[in-house]
Parts: sequence; C-alpha cells; structure tokens
Amino acid sequence: MTNQLKHEANGLSRGLKNGFKHHEVKQEIKKPREIKEEFEETPLIIALSVYFCYLVLTFFGHIRDFVRRLGFGKIYEVKEKNREGYVKLYRSFESFYTRNIYKRIVQGWNMFVCGVPGVIFKLKIKISPDFHQNAKFGTEKNLEAINLGSYNYLGFAENSGKCADSVEQVILKYGTGICSTRHELGHLDIQRKLETMVAEFLGVEDSIIVGMGFATNSTNIPTLVSKGCLIFSDELNHASLVLGCRLSGAKIVVYKHN
Repeated sequence: MTNQLKHEANGLSRGLKNGFKHHEVKQEIKKPREIKEEFEETPLIIALSVYFCYLVLTFFGHIRDFVRRLGFGKIYEVKEKNREGYVKLYRSFESFYTRNIYKRIVQGWNMFVCGVPGVIFKLKIKISPDFHQNAKFGTEKNLEAINLGSYNYLGFAENSGKCADSVEQVILKYGTGICSTRHELGHLDIQRKLETMVAEFLGVEDSIIVGMGFATNSTNIPTLVSKGCLIFSDELNHASLVLGCRLSGAKIVVYKHN
C-alpha cells in the first residue's frame, strides 16, 4: 500500500503507512522549579534592635581595650611570644570579637548537654563573674529543654523505652557489629527478614538494607544504576542522593515534591 498524505485540521500532514497512522508524541521537558526555603521575615524593629546592641558592644569594647592598655583592668587578649617570622595565630578582630561580644552572649547557645540527646535533654548551667572569660558549673538544678535538632529517629537516641529495650536484646544475641558490611561480618537472619519485609511492603522483587550515611547514597547508587538507566528523583532529595544520581551517569527525571 502506498503512502498517502492526510491533511489534518491544523494544517499538518501526517503519513499513512501499511494502513496505520503514526502519531508523533512530543514530550515537553519542563525546567525544574527553583526551590526557595521559606523563613519568617524578621520584623524591622527586632533587626534594628540587634544591630544597635552589636554597635553598643563594639563601641564599649574598643573603650575597654583602650582603658586596659592604659593599665586599668585585666588584659584578656592573647599575646604571642617568640613568633617572629611566623604567621599570626590570632587576628586582631577575631580576638576583639571573642573577648568583647561573643563571650558576653555565649550562654545563649553554647551550653553543656548532660544527658541523652532525646526529645528532652538536660543542660548544665555555667556561671561566670567576668562574662565567661572564666566560668564554672553552678549548683542549680539542670535546665530541661526540648531538643529540636536531634537525629533521634524512632527514639534511637533514648536510653529507655521500647526501642532501647529491643536494641539491648538484639545486641546481647548478635553483638555490636550487625550494622557493618556483610563482607566483614556476614549476612544475618534479621537483616534478611527486614529486606524481605521492605520488598513486600513496596511490592518489588527484593531490597537491600545498608547502613545510613552520605556515602551510602553517593556510592551505592552508581553501583546499582549506570548510563542507560532512568532515575526518578524528588526535587527536594538530600545532597547525597543528588550526588549519587549524577555520578551514576543515568538519565534523571526530577518530579515535584509531594
């Protein structure tokens, strides 16, 4: 059967071959949208107050340093000796900032944790008569605070509770090396059970359980996939996943995070 041309309503001509009409499927590739983290904007009055406080501390810091050089008050600045010909270990501004600004506000974040980093942890309070040039622990009761920056996945960081009790029993039976590579310490039955469970949950043939870490994603992905493969990647994936996908050489299709 000879090819025939059929004019569509839009004016395009498409060929007919062997009685079948061939449609050209064009896929529009959209550029991944730029992700911007959203933070609450600082009110102007708060920003101005912070800048003003820093200016005051800087101004009086210079006055204090001048008075100390006149012999009034103790000099906390570190003086290097026998360093001729060597690069300076301390810079003047860093030393000034540490002595006159940082030491006065360090208690706001530089505190000692004296418990497990769980949901709530205890902080040790330090007291100082000279704005933390010298400090010691106080006798007051420890401060309890909510931990908002923890790796406490499923309660792993706790020392009590269901997770901790289960881990204790597993360690007594299998030892402390169960998270190591199987090339070193073998493949245990509980690891195989977990892989089977994950595969059944996802509805796939099998799964691989590996230790958590940046290198886990950045090195294992290039091992599993390579050029000629297709990876569907969440636009908000961790940097380790992004790096692993790029190193693999596979085609990457980014989809919108949901």
